[in-house]
Amino acid sequence: MGNNSNSTNKAEVGGAFRWFHATSVNGGAMMVAAVLASYLSVYMTDTLGIPAAICSVIMFIATLWDAINDPMMGVIADSTHTKMGRYRPYFLFAPVLLTFFATMVWVDWGFTNTTAKAAYILIMYIGYGMTVTMYTMPQMAILPAAVKNDGERNKIITMGAGCCAAAFTVGNTFTPNITGFFNSLGFSNGYVPYMIICGILSFISFWGLFKASKGQERYLAKPEKNPLKGIGMVLKHKEVYPNIIAWVMASMGYGLMFSSSVYYMMYYYQRPDLIGAYMGVISIGALISMVVAMPIVLKVFKTGQRALCFSQVTTIALYVVLFFFGKTNFIFLCVLTFLASVTGAMQNALVNILVNDTIDFIMYKEGKTANGLVSSIKGFAQKCGNTVTNSGILAILAASGYVAGAIGQQPESAMFALNFIKFGAPSITGSIVILCVVFGPIKHYKKEIEEMKSKMHAEDSENSLKKAV
Repeated sequence: MGNNSNSTNKAEVGGAFRWFHATSVNGGAMMVAAVLASYLSVYMTDTLGIPAAICSVIMFIATLWDAINDPMMGVIADSTHTKMGRYRPYFLFAPVLLTFFATMVWVDWGFTNTTAKAAYILIMYIGYGMTVTMYTMPQMAILPAAVKNDGERNKIITMGAGCCAAAFTVGNTFTPNITGFFNSLGFSNGYVPYMIICGILSFISFWGLFKASKGQERYLAKPEKNPLKGIGMVLKHKEVYPNIIAWVMASMGYGLMFSSSVYYMMYYYQRPDLIGAYMGVISIGALISMVVAMPIVLKVFKTGQRALCFSQVTTIALYVVLFFFGKTNFIFLCVLTFLASVTGAMQNALVNILVNDTIDFIMYKEGKTANGLVSSIKGFAQKCGNTVTNSGILAILAASGYVAGAIGQQPESAMFALNFIKFGAPSITGSIVILCVVFGPIKHYKKEIEEMKSKMHAEDSENSLKKAV
């Protein structure tokens, strides 16, 4: 699936819906996510002085709970019934909570006790993660509820991927410059005003999506009222498990691309002055991946599954070379890293095609809507990947003998760990993604699912015609 096979070419949603759907999760909110993913760990270990082992525990607890509450949110979203709609109300509250927690996590209250510092960061980061869950599940769920045409879905997903890459480019590449600018204006911590600006951008996009999605939740059936039965309804189908594993692995692979880079340049390459340039290479590569490369790859390979496999095969080949020869010289490192970013970053968007396929599959098998539930399972899988990535990096560094701030003085075990985290680990996750996609069984139901969607589209057109008359 993942290809336009519906009979109609008429757009099912307007330009405002497409734009605000693309920029909601992938706009100001994604800039926040990029900053936290790349700089929070370093901020905790090198600025606040929290030991890496404790930081690993913080990330593990926060992201694990973030993963666990995703299915809860999916059930809540599917069971919501208001005059405003099923998924729309959550877009009203999203930017308020996002701005609060994203800002507060960077506020240093001057705690001298390590436990107090760790507890504060943990509470704020958990709050941030729960907020992300609150708006991500409805945002993913509303797309298949409003659009049944695969081609139109893919265009919206591609548009969101481009916005995601642009936000990550800003968040990863220019954060030191932006925070430095605010520091020069007299702010003690430049991250605070930076997060407030990102929050303002999220207000525009989420409230815009709220308005643009009015009356668009058309393709819905009755959800499973019992939460446990709802989860069981999805998980009883063995066909969905390869997709779940692919979501976990893709999340890890994409996260490692960014989260490991600051440590890699600072301690393995031993050039902290080149961090901004290297992050720029990765971010620009990711931007080109989403905006230019991904649409071309989808057009060439026809389906999202094939495009995802191509993405991973080429990225793995480049990572293997970088693992052994990445330290040869900086230009060589940047060129191959750029190419790996172009081929690898698109996995973050391409796996969303598997979400829509899974939603359609459950509706075909069960005759019930599970948009929020499937989206939450994808979110759970993604957060599990984030948990392993965020806490795993710090845990591996702690176990390898990493010493915070000791540039040029790291033990050989830590140097190997840094290189493995950057290039070895994502090669493993990419290989698993390929296996899951190649042997995923949902694609065998393509014909039946397309017939179901065509019937639903015809019924919606008939109902619209009756209302017009």
